[in-house]
Amino acid sequence: MNAQSEPGHGHSPAAWIAVTIMLVGFTTGTVAFFFEVAWAVWASAALVLVGWILGGVLAKAGYGVKGPRHVSKART
Repeated sequence: MNAQSEPGHGHSPAAWIAVTIMLVGFTTGTVAFFFEVAWAVWASAALVLVGWILGGVLAKAGYGVKGPRHVSKART
């Protein structure tokens, strides 16, 4: 597959930031659920939503795969 047809599969700052925030949310939510801390479970669910929204905002701001502010690294 050449570089022109390869969609990027989320190799962008927007994707990395969104996935990192959502991963932290899922992890803390799982631990909070295990220890039965209901407020922390809901706070973690909100953090997952924040990550999803922030990823979309960053993509629209140009930090997505095809955005003007994203600089692709050459892959060999």
